[in-house]
Amino acid sequence: MGHVLIRGAELIVTMDDDRRELAGTDLRLRDGRVAEIGCGLTPDGAEIVLAEGCLVTPGLVNTHHHLSQCLTRAVPGAQDALLFGWLRTLYPIWSRFGPEEFRVSALVGLSELALSGCSMSSDHQYLYPNGARLDDTIAAAREVGLRFHATRGAMSIGESKGGLPPDGLVEAEPAILEDCIRVIDAFHDPDPGAMIRVGIAPCSPFTVSPELMRDAALLARDKGVRLHTHLAENDEDIAYSLERFGCRPGQYAEDLGWTGDDVWHAHCVKLDAQEISLFAQSGTGVAHCPCSNCRLGSGIAPVRAMRDAGVRVGLGVDGSASNDGGSLIGEARQAMLLQRVAHGADAMSAREALEIATRGGADVLGRPDCGRLAPGKRADLAIWDMTGIEAAGLWDRAAILLAGPSRVRDLFVEGRQVVRDGHIVTHDLGAAVTAQTRIARRLAGL
Repeated sequence: MGHVLIRGAELIVTMDDDRRELAGTDLRLRDGRVAEIGCGLTPDGAEIVLAEGCLVTPGLVNTHHHLSQCLTRAVPGAQDALLFGWLRTLYPIWSRFGPEEFRVSALVGLSELALSGCSMSSDHQYLYPNGARLDDTIAAAREVGLRFHATRGAMSIGESKGGLPPDGLVEAEPAILEDCIRVIDAFHDPDPGAMIRVGIAPCSPFTVSPELMRDAALLARDKGVRLHTHLAENDEDIAYSLERFGCRPGQYAEDLGWTGDDVWHAHCVKLDAQEISLFAQSGTGVAHCPCSNCRLGSGIAPVRAMRDAGVRVGLGVDGSASNDGGSLIGEARQAMLLQRVAHGADAMSAREALEIATRGGADVLGRPDCGRLAPGKRADLAIWDMTGIEAAGLWDRAAILLAGPSRVRDLFVEGRQVVRDGHIVTHDLGAAVTAQTRIARRLAGL
C-alpha cells in the first residue's frame, strides 16, 4: 500500500480529540493510515504532494443518500411537491430501473460526492426492480474508491395494504430478510479500516410493516450490523404514525427495537423534546439532510437541540431527486445557515458544522477510525486549494464554510488518491456521465 507525504499545508484542521489546527505542517500517510503529523517530515521514499496555500481536512462523511436518484433530478411534477406527492410521482419512473441504472447512477453520484470532499458515504437502496441488486451499487463504490456503507433497504406494504408505494415495487418480507443475510455474508467487513460495510434499512414506517421492522432489528443484532431508516421527516410522516400506530415516530421506533448506538435515522425534522431525549440517552444517531428538507418544504431539523442534548448528528445529501445535487461541503454550509435562521447568528459556527460533516458523520456510522486526522486513524483526507477567488480575502482558513472552494483539489481514501487536481482518477467519469445522460433521456421519453 502507498506511502504519501502531504507537505507544507497552510493549515490542517485535524478534528482530533483536541480539535487541533496546525499551521505549516506535514502529514504522512502509510499503509492506509495517518502515520505522522509534524513539521519538516523527511520524505523517506514517499510520494510528495505539495500543499502550500491549501487547507487539509478529514474527508467528509455522508450518512444518508439514495444514489439511484441521480437519474431523476428536477423531474416535472415532483419539483414543487411535498414528500408523499413527490414519492407518488417518482415511484413509476423508478419502477423502470434495472442493474445498469443503479450502477451508472452510483458511479456518478459517488464521484460527485468525492469532488465535494467526501471520502465515506452510506447509501439507502430500497428499490430492487427488474433484477437490480445491492451488488450493483457496491460494485460502483469499489470502482470509484470511496469508503462505502451500503444498506439493504426494502418496502413491503403497497397501496392495496394501506402503504404509499405501488404494489409492484414492494417485496415479500421473508425474501427481504433472506437477501439481507445474503448481502451481509457476501460484503460486510466488520474490521477496522473496512472499505465496505452493510446495514439493514427498511425504508420507512409508511412502507413496511411493524413486524418487518422488529425482525430487521433482531437480524441486524444477530449479524452485528447497523440499522437505518427514515423517521419523522415531515408533518405527513407524523400524522401517518399517529393515525396508524397511535404514537409518535420516536415511540414507534423504541417499541420495535429501533433505538441504540447501532441505529441511525434519516431526517428527524419533527422530533420533539421527548424524542430528542430518547435518542440522546440511547445513543441513537441522526442523518441531517438540510438541502433536501428545504427542497421538500419539510422544515428545519432541531439540530441545535439535538447537539445540546448529546445526540450524535451527521450530514446526508439525501437523494438527488430531492436535493438535485450531491455536494457535501454545500450541505455543511446549509446546515450551519439553517440553524442560524432558526436560532440566531451564534447558533452554529463554521467549525461546528465542519465537525458534524467529518467526525460527526463518522461517529454516526460507527467509524471512530475515520473523520479525524491523527496517527493511527484511516488516511481519508481532503485538500482544498485556498488560493482561488472563493477564498480571496479570507482571514480564517478553517472557516471554509463561510468562504472557500466548493470543489476539492485532492482526495485520499485509505491513502489512495481518488481526486487529483480537481479530477476523478479512479474511473472514466466522462463515460459515466454520458451513460447517465443517455439513460435519463430514455426514461424521460426524449
